[in-house]
Amino acid sequence: MTKTLVITGASKGIGRAAAQRFRDNRFRVVNISRSECPLDGITQINADMSQPDWLQSCGDDIRAAVGDSAHITLIHNACRHEKDTIAQLDAAVFQQTLQVNLIAPSQLNQLLLPLMAPGSSILYLGSTLSEKAVAGSCSYVVSKHAIVGMMRATCQDLAGTGVHTVCLCPGFTDTQMLRAHVGDSPEVLQQIAAGVTFGRLIEPGEIARTLHFCAEQPVLNGAVIHANLGQIEH
Repeated sequence: MTKTLVITGASKGIGRAAAQRFRDNRFRVVNISRSECPLDGITQINADMSQPDWLQSCGDDIRAAVGDSAHITLIHNACRHEKDTIAQLDAAVFQQTLQVNLIAPSQLNQLLLPLMAPGSSILYLGSTLSEKAVAGSCSYVVSKHAIVGMMRATCQDLAGTGVHTVCLCPGFTDTQMLRAHVGDSPEVLQQIAAGVTFGRLIEPGEIARTLHFCAEQPVLNGAVIHANLGQIEH
C-alpha cells in the first residue's frame, strides 16, 4: 500500500525533520514550499502560500505527485511568525499571516480531501501559543488559536470518512524560526530553556516522531496535544 506525506514548509526545522521521519518509514514525501527540502528522495513543489491564488500554479502538480496513494497524511507545518502587537498590527501583514497560517491550509484541505481514503490524516501544527499568549506576537497568537478551531471543525465535518485529525502544539523547539525571533541570542535561549521542566529546548526530531505517531493513531481524532517538555508556569 502506497503511503504519501504531503507537508508544507519542509525545507528546515520541524518540517524537514518530519519529512525525514516519514520518508524513513516508507512514505512517499511531497514538500510544498518556496525553498527546496535538502533531503534526498523528496518531491519538491515550489509555491508561495502567501498569495491567495497560489494553488492555481501548482494544484495539478500536487494532485499528480499524490497519484493513486491509498493513504495520505497531510501536515500543515508552514507558518509565518511576525513581531507585532495589538496596538501596532499592520492590516496587510496580518492578512498575509492569516493567509499562510490559516487560509492556505484550508485551500490545501479542499484540494486533497477528495483523494483521501479512510486511514488518511490531517495534522495541524499549533503551538504553546494556541491556548495562551505572550506579548509581541499578536498575529501569530491569533492564528495559532484559530488553527485549533480549524482542527476541531475538521474532526466534526469529516465524521464517517475514516480520515482523522490532530493539532500538535510544540513548545520551544530549536529551529531557525525560534532563533531568528529572539535574535539568535544565547542568553534569551537559555532563559527560554530555564522555563522548561527539562531545562532544554525541544529537538525537531522529537516533534517529527510525535507527528508520525499521530498519523498512525485514529483514536486521537480531534485531540489537541501539547508537546512541550513541561513548561514551568508562573
